[in-house]
Amino acid sequence: MIQKIKDKRRQLDGILLLDKPKGLTSNQALQRVKRLYNADKAGHSGTLDPMATGMLPICFGEATKFAGILLDNSKQYQFTCKLGEKSNTGDAEGDIIATEAIPPNLTEERLTAIFSQFIGEIMQIPPMVSALHHQGKRLYELAREGIEVERKPRKITISKLTLDHLTPESFTATVTCSKGTYVRVLAEDIAKELGTLGHLTMLRRITIEPYGLEKLISLEELEALLEGENPYESLDALLLPADSAVTDLPSLIFTQEEARRILHGQRIRIEGKLDHNLYRLYSDDNQFLGIGAPNTPTSIGPKRIISQS
Repeated sequence: MIQKIKDKRRQLDGILLLDKPKGLTSNQALQRVKRLYNADKAGHSGTLDPMATGMLPICFGEATKFAGILLDNSKQYQFTCKLGEKSNTGDAEGDIIATEAIPPNLTEERLTAIFSQFIGEIMQIPPMVSALHHQGKRLYELAREGIEVERKPRKITISKLTLDHLTPESFTATVTCSKGTYVRVLAEDIAKELGTLGHLTMLRRITIEPYGLEKLISLEELEALLEGENPYESLDALLLPADSAVTDLPSLIFTQEEARRILHGQRIRIEGKLDHNLYRLYSDDNQFLGIGAPNTPTSIGPKRIISQS
């Protein structure tokens, strides 16, 4: 009997901007994409709740080295907050645990004025339904047991908060915010300032710096490509290069000899002064080497290096 040999996992590098569908965890979406690509190594950057949709960067191969940088970058979300009701999770996946009257004659002007109170650096208390740790357990695990613990407020930054749509029962807004921002808590806090309760009924991530309004790829589009000719060629054409994750960093270009030294972990002396924390590093034939950090104001060393095939 001839045993069917499973296809060998493919070694590939790059980043796919997946449009995560509602109802899947980020890890479930990652595993489906990884299977579609038959990829050896992949990870995602920036967890989205099952209820949430939108931009979920899937990093393959060497690009996984920059997933943490994407995680730290600012993000933009659109969200809808239903007023008058509080859920035990802060979103529509939970149970309604309290209700309160919605203020009559709610206007765009009043809501916009309240939004202005949240612009800038603010303190936010993380929700119990979060992945933060408390005495060795994640908060959401404690929440499932009906346990609530005190959480310390954390500093976050709201760069922009604009009203998109208002109805007598809800509002939809777009927020640009720092890492660590819980949009469900923001929605609850806005509702509280209005004198009522609220919870999320829609959350969509629109951007993660440095990615703007690039086209997001759905799972259905990926699956359709597998049915065509040269499926892997079509799938791979959707991948962005690894250095697309760090295009907001300044770049430095090196000779072939300097590039060889960088790839071996050596420092390089630079003419002029290095005044940024991180740099993109390239050889003079435009080969991306990775990212580096200054050792001194005039020398730089590798921080994350790309394996050269």
